[in-house]
Amino acid sequence: MASFTKKAIRDSFVKLLNEKPLSQITIRDIVDDCGVNRNTFYYYYQDLPQLVESIVDEDAERMIREHPAVESLEDCINAALSFALENRKAVMHIYHSVNRDIYEQYQWRVCEHVVTIYVDGILAGRQISAEDRKVIIDYLKCVCFGIIIGWLETGMQEGIQTRFQRIYELKQGDLERLIARCEKEK
Repeated sequence: MASFTKKAIRDSFVKLLNEKPLSQITIRDIVDDCGVNRNTFYYYYQDLPQLVESIVDEDAERMIREHPAVESLEDCINAALSFALENRKAVMHIYHSVNRDIYEQYQWRVCEHVVTIYVDGILAGRQISAEDRKVIIDYLKCVCFGIIIGWLETGMQEGIQTRFQRIYELKQGDLERLIARCEKEK
């Protein structure tokens, strides 16, 4: 029952967030929508920011579980974009709210996860230092995160995956050259 109620609260909140900005959503709106009382809401969540953080954290964990392997940088971006593409309005409402940092932290964590899996797959059997590995991961994580935040800044215009595909085509071979330099310097 507890997980059902918690899910109902979360689902109602996401539904409302897809309809209107976060600043216009009240706890009363959520409990009315899902059919529970205010005390039930407060049993699970301290306030709306905690609910937002909980949803973002749980989605990050779900996304990480669902992407145990990443074959390309395209897969990295697609994995990081999955929640945003499914919930465009909700994401924009969070992004343009005082809770923006929560969503940015979520994207940072997701980008780090998918890039780390991707880089570790590429580096399997290669001889580079742990420090160089970390530098490569940090670089690609910043690229992934920057593209996503830039996309959000433009109002989530269509074509992010096509745009990233083009960037990937233009940068093709860069990662391999970076790794080769790391191996030479070792």
